[in-house]
Amino acid sequence: MSLNALSTATAGLAATQAAINVVSQNVANAGTAGYVKRTLSTISTGPNNSGVAAGQITRSFDAAALNQLRLETSGAAYTSTKAGITTQLDALYGTPGTATALDGTLNTFTESLQELAANPTSAPARTTVLGNASALATQINGAAATVQTLRSGIESQLGTDTTAAGALLKSIATLNTKIQNTTDDASLADLQDQRDQAVTSLSSYMDIKTTQQRDGTISVLTQSGVTLVDRGSAASLSFDGRGTLNANSTYSTDPTQRSVGTITATLPGGGIIDLGAPNVLRSGSLAAEFELRDQTLPQAQRQLDDLAAGLATALTNKQVTATQGAGNSATIDLTGLQAGNTLTIPASANGTGRNIILVASADGSSISASQTADSNALVAKIQLPVSAAQINAALSALDPTLSAAAGSGGNIAITSTAASPQVAATASITVPTSTDPASGYPQIALFVDGTGNTLFTGSLDGGSKLAGLAQRLTINSNVSANTAFLTATSATDTTATGKRAQLLFAALTATPMTFSSASGIGGVSAPYTATVAGFAQDVIATQGAASANANAIDATQQTALSTAQARFSSAAGVNIDQEMSNLIALQTAYGANARVLSAARDMLNQLLQI
Repeated sequence: MSLNALSTATAGLAATQAAINVVSQNVANAGTAGYVKRTLSTISTGPNNSGVAAGQITRSFDAAALNQLRLETSGAAYTSTKAGITTQLDALYGTPGTATALDGTLNTFTESLQELAANPTSAPARTTVLGNASALATQINGAAATVQTLRSGIESQLGTDTTAAGALLKSIATLNTKIQNTTDDASLADLQDQRDQAVTSLSSYMDIKTTQQRDGTISVLTQSGVTLVDRGSAASLSFDGRGTLNANSTYSTDPTQRSVGTITATLPGGGIIDLGAPNVLRSGSLAAEFELRDQTLPQAQRQLDDLAAGLATALTNKQVTATQGAGNSATIDLTGLQAGNTLTIPASANGTGRNIILVASADGSSISASQTADSNALVAKIQLPVSAAQINAALSALDPTLSAAAGSGGNIAITSTAASPQVAATASITVPTSTDPASGYPQIALFVDGTGNTLFTGSLDGGSKLAGLAQRLTINSNVSANTAFLTATSATDTTATGKRAQLLFAALTATPMTFSSASGIGGVSAPYTATVAGFAQDVIATQGAASANANAIDATQQTALSTAQARFSSAAGVNIDQEMSNLIALQTAYGANARVLSAARDMLNQLLQI
């Protein structure tokens, strides 16, 4: 027997033993999270490649499957976060049609108005109306408060998630450095497992992609291109949370105007990026939290504010329609216009293709961007007392096809030179001048702004009074003190009749009102017309549909995540049956090599005995 055979057998034993160790490690870690199956390559050695040696230990996985897993992980975190909050939001309004739902409470109130109209002399009926009105206001207050509680909870969660994501970025950078300086194959594979697990965990917070470097390190970037990790350097994340949020807390790219927290990333290269800005983060829990805090929940607040405003103004405002004149002109009576009342000229009457809304104001301040939320409208202020000259100046600035001049009897004449010349201007005018129930009969300020028990007119002076109205809505204390005003015959005659109660009922259930497109009801490109009762039903239906849609999308995304996990595990996971089969083959090879050495030992013993 040649010495080459002995050398080959010895090398074979060593290589087989190394392979058995790898298989044993795979089996031992079959249930370890993040562990990727190892394989050992062999290389030929010796004269004419007659020998064998253990090669490099490598991890066995599908890179494309890993990238898909991270993509689906990010998507699943995004959809589950949204579904969780929208489900809670939907629960605020109750089951549509039930007595305790928002529309049910409103229906109970309007039905009590009908009963009062039929029995105006009944003191219990008047008390019931006030009780039901108070219950409705309280339910709106509670729903709006919960919306802001949800926003504050998300603000807190953003801080927690930012800390966790920042820690993962630092961990990835540290592992990059260790991987770059490690030469032992087994230790290198362990470090790569840890790094991959950290990157996958990071993908649940934000949408990321990785780039492999030649030195074994990786770079981590957001899908929008922001570099978060570059070899051994990681971005530092910080969140300047604002604690408890309210209806006026909004995001702005201008730090001096922003009243909510944002994530600031100090990049490895020294740059600073606002990760809370639109489209920087597009998936993951952080993106969902920003969207919920800055879009979904503020829109829910706006819906409740619009409902509260609808309740208040439906009972106090009158709708005035312009009278068509000759050709392309119309006249409108704006007598009694108060701060916050509006003059609206629909898109069909001007050349812009957008509604024009002029808002009466008692001060000379310009209108702010936050007060022009309707994407379909051009909005401007007109200062009280309103004159034809002021309206003409405002119209000329917004649309040169429109002009205004003094008409007969103090009316305002509006003229259009647009292709569709008919002017169908309307105005919403608050009739009462105070919360005195005798002011403005038959209109009555039943629902008022709880800040000083003040009349709500929609005023923008000193900031919008609409924002947060849902939290402040309450019952006029002057009416609570004397319920006889609900059935007064006139402003000066308290004799009970059902006329006023019937008018209140009709105002809420039969009189169409225009609600801002900012509420998202009926779409965001045009204002929405409905009764107050109809708008309440639409709010519930919209939130219910949004919740159902979010949950359906989440269910689909969770299925996609499960599929991606299965695909990755099939390539990277440990298959016990396969590993045992490999172990049997290796044991056979080990026995064969050992047999050669045993034969050599026996031969040498025989030679020594000669």
